[in-house]
Amino acid sequence: MSVSDSTPVRSLELVDAILSRASAITLKAPGPSEEDLHLILKAGTRAPDHGKVQPWRFIIFEGDGRDRLGDIMVESQKLRDPNTTEVDLKRERDKVFRAPTIVAIVCKIQPGKIHPAEQVAAVAAATQNVILAAHALGYGTMWKTGAPAFDDHVKRSLGFEPSDEIVGFVYLGTPDAMPKAYRETKFDEVISRG
Repeated sequence: MSVSDSTPVRSLELVDAILSRASAITLKAPGPSEEDLHLILKAGTRAPDHGKVQPWRFIIFEGDGRDRLGDIMVESQKLRDPNTTEVDLKRERDKVFRAPTIVAIVCKIQPGKIHPAEQVAAVAAATQNVILAAHALGYGTMWKTGAPAFDDHVKRSLGFEPSDEIVGFVYLGTPDAMPKAYRETKFDEVISRG
């Protein structure tokens, strides 16, 4: 079946891929090839999108681009806390080197009748699609947020408005270490019938 075929898929392989997904502890090179990265991001654009406003935006940081992102992270940390030590600033800068590829996934809020919360939910679904597609292609991922994801300086530096939302920074690469076991959900605590 082709990727563009809209026939429903009934596949245990898909379910197995979802159930086997876990965030990597560490990542190393290589990151996704250009072809794989395109496919991964295309999967992101197939998320449910109420109103078809396509609020997702993807900013790719690789190679020297990670230096630029590191500079932005350091600047934002200094603005949030002018007393941050040089050691802590270096730690903040080094975070961008935890993976060969980082994709900032941003919700560009579209004006109109679709509530911003619904647009953010669509971009969160797109982020999950990105992560699952990367996993299916053999790459490891980590979904990171933290203070930079909510920082107006970071948003502006990436070309967005404070009203837009950074849903996450997805780190992609070759898994170097994975968790030993995924924490199982206690279904009796999270499922009920109405």
